[in-house]
Amino acid sequence: MASSVSRRDFLARAGIIGCSLAASPLVTPISLAATPWDTRLVVIILRGGMDGLDVVQPYGDPAYAKLRGRLAGGPETGSLDLDGYFALHPAMAPLMPMWQAGQLSFMHAVSTPYRDKRSHFDGQDLLEAGTATLDGTRDGWLNRMLQTVPGVTAQTAYSVGRSDMRLLRGAAEVANWAPDAELNVSSQAVRLMELVTESDPALHAALAEARVLSEMSPEMGGGGGGNHVQIAKFAAERLSEEARIAAFSLNGWDTHQNQDRFIGQALNRLAETLVTLRGKMRGNTWSKTAVIAMTEFGRTARQNGTRGTDHGTGGLMVLAGGAIRGGQVFGQWPGLGDGDLFQDRDLMPTGDVRAHTAWIMRGLAGLDRTTLETSVFPGLDMGADAGLLL
Repeated sequence: MASSVSRRDFLARAGIIGCSLAASPLVTPISLAATPWDTRLVVIILRGGMDGLDVVQPYGDPAYAKLRGRLAGGPETGSLDLDGYFALHPAMAPLMPMWQAGQLSFMHAVSTPYRDKRSHFDGQDLLEAGTATLDGTRDGWLNRMLQTVPGVTAQTAYSVGRSDMRLLRGAAEVANWAPDAELNVSSQAVRLMELVTESDPALHAALAEARVLSEMSPEMGGGGGGNHVQIAKFAAERLSEEARIAAFSLNGWDTHQNQDRFIGQALNRLAETLVTLRGKMRGNTWSKTAVIAMTEFGRTARQNGTRGTDHGTGGLMVLAGGAIRGGQVFGQWPGLGDGDLFQDRDLMPTGDVRAHTAWIMRGLAGLDRTTLETSVFPGLDMGADAGLLL
């Protein structure tokens, strides 16, 4: 249900990283809801703009190595070969058993309709609103999905922080829970950091580095396996019982400098989260689960002068769970050669994250296409089913 926004609410919804507070590794809310069906859906927002070209590396593309420079990967650099064309970043090695078991896949070269400005705030707002434009939509696509289903009830709130995810804001009531991660900073200071870092690349990179490092500190919730592990355990517990939907965020993807160092830390957290979800779900719950990890935009195809990448367009979805058709890199690959890049700088998007998400929800919950294209994702053309579910 809609409610007033407190300082903690604002901080958790905004986050802190890089040129914005939109990708903090310190504030990671989780929301859950019950539904009448028996399958489970987990949505993970990867805040900060994950570089899909570094996560699932197209080493088979003739233009890849030269374009990426020192960021180029592939089996010869220790990455894990997936299919003879794509390789997985070595920090994701704990997920290879899922890949081999057919419980992990990727959708490459995808994006929201967001273009050009490359702002974390606008990008995340559009991702969670599920609309084609930033038109003042206040509710989120996952809440609108819940509004179309009869018999939905909220779970008991487990509140340490009181924040929720925008994609779950709206008329359908959901429960909210977060680990204890309070930032001792005023709302005025938060806004000042937003404004300054939005236009200062050097401060942007420095703040991103500081926030990623701070997540490793026990004082910032790193104890007991880190906030991400606590979140995954809690989600797995609830999803093993009445809850059917969980949504939370993982942060630290704004890799403007030293990407080879910092993306590994973020990928470790993502891998630990997925391994924990799989390991802690009871009975056959995992076999009925689809996990969708999505990010607000990709990053530049070329590395920048500080061994990082800047805000881009085409990105990557990570798909996991026993209900997923695993062991595949999906998507229409656009290539990285001359004339293939979006605005001669970014991976060209060939798919819409909303369409793939809509097909997964249709398969899990049986929602009809008209509802998904008009109510959940207004104005969306879902196109053809990519066959992401078993």
